[in-house]
Amino acid sequence: MRPLLLLTFLFICAAVHAAEKPNIILIMGDDMGYSDIGCYGSEINTPNLDALAQGGVRFSQFYNTARCCPTRASLLTGLYPHQAGIGHMMDDKGLDGYRGELSRDSVTIAEALKPAGYRTYMAGKWHVTQKVHPQGAQDKTNWPLQRGFDRFYGTIHGAGSFYDPNSLTRDNELISAYADAEYQPKEYYYTDAIADNASRFVADHAKDHQDKPFFMYVAMTAAHWPMHAKPADIAKYKGKYDAGYDAIRAARVEKMKKLGLLPDNWQVAAQKGGAWSEVENREFEIRCMEVYAAMVDSMDQAIGRLVAELKEQGQYDNTLILFFQDNGGCAEPMGRKGPFIPRADKPTRPAMAATDLQPDMIPKQTRDGYPMRQGYGVLPGPADTYIGYGEAWANVSNTPFREYKHWVHEGGISTPLVAHWPKGIPTARHNMLESQPSHLIDLMATCLDLAGATYPAEHAGQKITPMEGVSLKPALAGQGMGRKEPIFFEHEGNRAVRDGQWKLVAKGAQGAWELYDMTADRTEQNDLAASQPERVKSMSAQWQTWAKRAQVIPWIWGLPHGDPLPNKQGKKGKNAKKKN
Repeated sequence: MRPLLLLTFLFICAAVHAAEKPNIILIMGDDMGYSDIGCYGSEINTPNLDALAQGGVRFSQFYNTARCCPTRASLLTGLYPHQAGIGHMMDDKGLDGYRGELSRDSVTIAEALKPAGYRTYMAGKWHVTQKVHPQGAQDKTNWPLQRGFDRFYGTIHGAGSFYDPNSLTRDNELISAYADAEYQPKEYYYTDAIADNASRFVADHAKDHQDKPFFMYVAMTAAHWPMHAKPADIAKYKGKYDAGYDAIRAARVEKMKKLGLLPDNWQVAAQKGGAWSEVENREFEIRCMEVYAAMVDSMDQAIGRLVAELKEQGQYDNTLILFFQDNGGCAEPMGRKGPFIPRADKPTRPAMAATDLQPDMIPKQTRDGYPMRQGYGVLPGPADTYIGYGEAWANVSNTPFREYKHWVHEGGISTPLVAHWPKGIPTARHNMLESQPSHLIDLMATCLDLAGATYPAEHAGQKITPMEGVSLKPALAGQGMGRKEPIFFEHEGNRAVRDGQWKLVAKGAQGAWELYDMTADRTEQNDLAASQPERVKSMSAQWQTWAKRAQVIPWIWGLPHGDPLPNKQGKKGKNAKKKN
């Protein structure tokens, strides 16, 4: 065969081989509850996610880790967060499970897929390193490009203004949203910027690397505080929440039952966070949820534009899209305490130059000089506000479950998982529910399975911790995943183990174990610990063994390092709270 023909033949073979491997896009929402998108029960308008669900599979028992950065560490590595060095947040507790930096004993999905021929892209929130303000290249060793991604647009830090995000980065350099030569929209809004840059990566890939499949991680910051949304999106929800918490929860419960997500025999967790009849400022509370809904709506629009770009580039049919969330709804009282502060009549601070980097998670001012406002009654939405939506609305978001972000009861760890892949999911499975319990640790295994890649024993001369999860691929076709081990949880002393139909869970480092039958009572209303002490003893021993293996212990939450945790009724620690 002549050289030119041989090269042509080899190129075609490579292209055909690449086409057999799907593109993979992981899209993650931020601080959203189980029932916050339409196809899981919400009144919020999410037609694009609903369409993906209609043409794909919805997992009803998918779990995260209950908190922002541990979730990110787990999904990126296929390990439990402590094994990846981020058992808590971005501070070094002096123990390997709690270093606050993504461990070099782990590999990211991007690093693992590179040898299989994948290009790798990321847009959005990184949040797995302390080095937000690097002093040099040595502080970027855990930045996206140093952990396997070819291109990156997003934030290194975990939160910030949607109009002026701190730690905004293009590839490897900090930038200002207002001096970015590559992206200058009419109005900057971070949700749009994430999706627009992700869409650009898709277009550029089709132009420059069409012979290769790609992996993309899109980490949205909606609907994490601050409650920032565009006026047109907020206007869609005017009056939608005037009836208050209980009415919205009741409507969600009814819709979830129709969708098959909530059996009639489950007792819905009680509304918490205060009674609507006792709300001091209804205008404020209504506005908080209107803006929250607008943020979710805007995220769905952004996902729709990304899907449209896939179709435009001919990549849609062979792209697996997985949508999920990093933790449950957030009850943190960000900006809700303290006195009301009215908007200034005019700017009182010097305007910032376009090239000025935003240094703060909570900006001191807007770009044009208005001071930042917080306090009960400050109506969220504009750039000069920094407010969370509060416990009561978080409880609505987590319908029908107990608890919130931070806790490992179902309200803190349960997330939708929408899987869509026209070429790979059988038509008979479209719009079906998949009830097998699964977890973020399974995403690495799924990506490797679909890519025909091998999880490495070593990477860059470093021995790598063995992968924990199992592939979701069989579940997409309605088959068993073959999980042999329970699923484990720990965050801030809150801990749990899910083993088949049973879940053992506790609040606080010294909180008593609670036992629930997830088939009959996933809302965790009927504690069976007292009546089944042997099961409690067995499952707590499973948790203890895992905790030692996974670097959860040595322990940092109020008990001497390595001491056994209580496995029967006992005095509750300071982190324990009343049943929600």
